[in-house]
Amino acid sequence: MGIKLRLIFMNFLQYFIWGAWLITIGVYWFQHKHWSSTDFGAIFSTMGIASVFMPALTGIIVDRFVPAQKMYGFMHLLGGCTLLMIPSIDNPVIFFWALLVNMIFYMPTISLSITVAYNALKKEKLDVVKDYPPIRIWGTIGFIAALWVVSLTHSEASANQFYIASGTSFLLGIYAFTLPDCPPLGKHTKGKSFVEALGLNAFKLFKDKNLAIFFLFAMLLGAALQLTNAYGDTYIHDFAGVTAYKDTIAVKYPAIIMSISQISETLFILAIPFFLKRFGIKYVMLISMVAWVLRFGLLGLGNPDDGLWMIILSCIIYGMAFDFFNISGSLFIETQTDPGIRGSAQGLFMMMVNGFGALLGSYGSGILIDKFFTHPDGSKEWFGIWMTFAAYALILALVFPFIFKGTKLKANSEEVLLKAPH
Repeated sequence: MGIKLRLIFMNFLQYFIWGAWLITIGVYWFQHKHWSSTDFGAIFSTMGIASVFMPALTGIIVDRFVPAQKMYGFMHLLGGCTLLMIPSIDNPVIFFWALLVNMIFYMPTISLSITVAYNALKKEKLDVVKDYPPIRIWGTIGFIAALWVVSLTHSEASANQFYIASGTSFLLGIYAFTLPDCPPLGKHTKGKSFVEALGLNAFKLFKDKNLAIFFLFAMLLGAALQLTNAYGDTYIHDFAGVTAYKDTIAVKYPAIIMSISQISETLFILAIPFFLKRFGIKYVMLISMVAWVLRFGLLGLGNPDDGLWMIILSCIIYGMAFDFFNISGSLFIETQTDPGIRGSAQGLFMMMVNGFGALLGSYGSGILIDKFFTHPDGSKEWFGIWMTFAAYALILALVFPFIFKGTKLKANSEEVLLKAPH
C-alpha cells in the first residue's frame, strides 16, 4: 500500500477504538450498571488524569529511546487487554481504576499517531500542512463508523461496546509494527543540561510567551471539548422522560444523531489548509472559539422534535469547533519545533488539551451542574447548563485575539503564514 493509504488505515482504527465507547459509556453506566452520577464524573476524568503525564512521557521516550511506531503498537496491545477486562467489573471504584489504566495506554497513542504520520509524510517529501488533514479525516470516519456499529447493534447499554473496542485495539497494535520506522532523533542531541539529557526540551517551549499563551488556551478549549463528550448523549437520552419527545428518532438513536458531529469533522478537516494559509493560526483558533459558543447555545435551545434542526446544526458546527482548534493546533506545533523534540512537543500539546483541559472540564462542570443545575429529583436544567458553557466559550473568544500573536514559520519547503495578513 502507498504511505497515505497505510496512514489512513491507522487513523481509521485509532479513532474507531475510542468511538466504540466514549459517547455511549454514559448509557452503559446509568442504564446497565445503574451507578451514581458522582462516580460517573470521576470516570470521565480518567482521560484527563492520564493525559496530564502520559503523552509527554511517551513523547520523551520516543524522542530519546524507542521508535515511535513500536511504542504506538505496544500501547494499543496493552489497551486492548484492559478493554477486554472491563465488562467483567461490577464495582464502580474498580471500574474507575481499570478505565484509568486503559486511558494511560490509549491517550498517548493520539500524539504518537501524529508523530508517526508526520514522520512518514516527511520521508516521502510530502507537505504535512497540505497532506495530513485528508488522512486524518479517516480517523473521524472511524469514530463515526464505531458509533453506528454500536448503535445499530443496540450495544449502547451493553458490554459489547468494550469488546468491539478491544478487538480493534489488538488489530491496530499488531498493524503498528508494520508502519514506517520513526527513530528517536533526539537521542544524539549534544545537550549538556540535565533537562536536555532527559529529553525534556519541549517544556522549554513555555519560555516563549506566545507559545505559553497558545498552550494555555489549548487547555481552556480542551475543557470545552470534554463537556459535549460527557453530556451530549445523556442530554438527548433525558428527553425520553418527556412524553412529547420519547418516541422521536433522536431519542431512539441518540448516538447516530451525535455522530453528525464527527461527520461534520470530515468536511472541516479538508478546509484546514486553506484557512491556515489564508488567516493563520490566530484567527483559525478564534473561529473555533466562536463555533463553541454556537455549539453550546444551539444545544440549549434545541429539542428532539421541532427543535431538532438546532441540535443537528450544533453537531455540524462542532466539526469547525473541534478541527480548527485540535488539528490546526498540532500542525502549528509541528511547524514550531525541532525534529529532536517533535514527539515531546505533540505530547505536551495533548497533555494541555486532553490532560489539564479534560480535568478542568470534567471536574469543573460536575461541581457546577451539581450545585446550580440539578433538581431535587435528580433531573437537570439543561438550558442553563448549555448557556453557561456558551458563556464560557464567549469569554475565551473575547480575550484571545488581544493577547495571542502569530508567527511566520516554515513547513517543509513551503512557507506558511501563521498570522493574519495585514
